[in-house]
Amino acid sequence: MAHATPQGLKLLNGWRRPGRFDKGLGAQLPDAYKKFWREWKLTKPAAVHYIPKESEWERDEVTNAIKPVQDIPLPLIDTPESHQGIWGGEAVIKGFQKRNQTKRRVPHFWVPQLRRSVVHSQVLNEYISVVVTERTLDQIHECHGFDHYLLKNLACDLRSALALKLKRQLLLALNAGCPALADEPQHQQEVLKEYSRYLEPYTPEEIDWYGHTYLEAIRKLQQQQRDAENVKPHKVEFRSKLIEQLREAGIREAGKLERPDVLAATSEHKDADIEALTKLESSPSSNNWLSKINPFGKKET
Repeated sequence: MAHATPQGLKLLNGWRRPGRFDKGLGAQLPDAYKKFWREWKLTKPAAVHYIPKESEWERDEVTNAIKPVQDIPLPLIDTPESHQGIWGGEAVIKGFQKRNQTKRRVPHFWVPQLRRSVVHSQVLNEYISVVVTERTLDQIHECHGFDHYLLKNLACDLRSALALKLKRQLLLALNAGCPALADEPQHQQEVLKEYSRYLEPYTPEEIDWYGHTYLEAIRKLQQQQRDAENVKPHKVEFRSKLIEQLREAGIREAGKLERPDVLAATSEHKDADIEALTKLESSPSSNNWLSKINPFGKKET
């Protein structure tokens, strides 16, 4: 009989595997994005491909036996095409189909019927051509508009990345006062009065991080870290040091080197740099120290 290893004991004692937000850059993501992720991936969506049963027990129609209800959601497959459209919570279903009574069942994929339609956004003040399903159009009509459909439904029900990005644009536009309607002040106030209530559950930081995929959030975090560090190229640092050394030496031509037109990478500007360095080398105030670092100057033999 094999003995349990310490690692196995840790797993038995309730240790869990680290998730994407427990280590690395994922652990540095703000709580605003983690809130969106829970709404998108960890919240149970509304039933789309099955009819949920409210009771926990049911009676078998043949045997009249009481058995528990196994209300398990169908496993859905989110294809790349589904994230490029708005499918209204629908997805591809993989299963088996028995097409002949005398043969074995075969794998089968159920794909929703797609169509291209044009929707109108009052907040963004534009028409959008997008691939949708019949359920999407029905929900838009039930919500009395495309903007209401996006803002009213949770991320788990919208499901697609395109719908979430459009929802983030709507929230940003509402938070900024609908700049697309700046030419129509009266209509702008009417739209803000109608849709401003959707901003209550979100803070400005949560709106900024809303609708990003995990990879997009990581890239956004890395860009913020680079902007915070404000790293300058070495050529800029070396140029500043050279100009400072020239100023300390009392050379008047140091101002010429500070100009970007003199330090440009064109051939004419290179000739100007060489000429300037030659003048600096022949200047008595330089004390002949610049000739040691000038690769274009004449070397004494």
